[in-house]
Amino acid sequence: MLARPNWLGDREWLGDVWKWLDARLGLSYVQQIAKKKDVPVHRHTIWYYLGGMTLFLFMLQVATGVLLLFYYRPSAEEAYESIQFLMAEVEFGWLVRSIHAWAANLMILTVFIHLFSVLLLKAYRSPREITWLSGVALLGLSITFGFTGYLLPWNELAYFATRVGTEIIGVVPFVGSFFLSVLRGGTDVSGATLTRFYAIHVALLPAAAAIFLGLHLFLVQKHGMSIPDSAEGGDGKGRAMPFFPNFLLRDLIGWLSVFAIIAALAAFFPAELGVKADPFQPAPVGIKPEWYFMFMFQSLKYLPPHILFMEGEVVGVFAFGLAGVLLLLVPFLDRRSIRGERERLFIWLGIAAIAFIIVLTILGYTANPTQ
Repeated sequence: MLARPNWLGDREWLGDVWKWLDARLGLSYVQQIAKKKDVPVHRHTIWYYLGGMTLFLFMLQVATGVLLLFYYRPSAEEAYESIQFLMAEVEFGWLVRSIHAWAANLMILTVFIHLFSVLLLKAYRSPREITWLSGVALLGLSITFGFTGYLLPWNELAYFATRVGTEIIGVVPFVGSFFLSVLRGGTDVSGATLTRFYAIHVALLPAAAAIFLGLHLFLVQKHGMSIPDSAEGGDGKGRAMPFFPNFLLRDLIGWLSVFAIIAALAAFFPAELGVKADPFQPAPVGIKPEWYFMFMFQSLKYLPPHILFMEGEVVGVFAFGLAGVLLLLVPFLDRRSIRGERERLFIWLGIAAIAFIIVLTILGYTANPTQ
């Protein structure tokens, strides 16, 4: 009888491998950090899981996006046909594309919820101002991911929605026409626009997202989880759970649950391809943007043609731009009020913003297309 190889029963080689990697990568330092890191436990702890959920959805986007790149061709002549081939001929190609589409929508949704939960819980307080700034930057990048990726299938809906979306940039005085030309690669949406959106979507945005995501995670690790005022004790401390393995296991359960939901949505409601874009055809009646742009789109529709001496659309674009700047500067504008109590103005502004987005989005989808 042959003797069983020694390495099957001897686990010392695992320790040798660990020592070898530790000497080169500093794994023991990471292990010490994981053991020391803990997560506050209070009635708002559930909001802490949204950051990890967004990270998981982003990684899912990267994984499925890389698979789609093997077949996608970024040109007006071949983009639609390449996706058509992917969905019809490539095994499980339709499923990968559907998972990519659903995960993109859920990622943007979780970023929105995560940001507003941080706003309402005032988790941007000192010393977490830069954490907030990087988070707002990641929200902007997520929306830009959605906007640039929407055109890539080169179908009818994406083409005309992109034309409407880019026209908003053109209404900005002085520099609008220049940026519109740069973004489109010409005067109208064309194959040059598709190529530019593709480059932005698969190269520039992932690079920027990696930088801001790395900064965001580093700052969260450095400063820890913020504890809301309502959950703080007299010394600002309370109960906590170890990050590893307690919180991480809960995070993993959430990730698996969300992945199961995405897989079910992709299977029962697969992403449709629609009709190929034809620039010479008129725009379909009632064309609408993606849901995360709907509140802005609907707001601009309600504005009158002129407000004082300016065009109503220009005023609307400036208003949304100003709102974005104010959102970015919240940590520096929200200070302690008289009597030492924290100012609740920004909490009410956050609630008003959430209500505004929800109401305008619902009105956008229920409005008569002819209006």
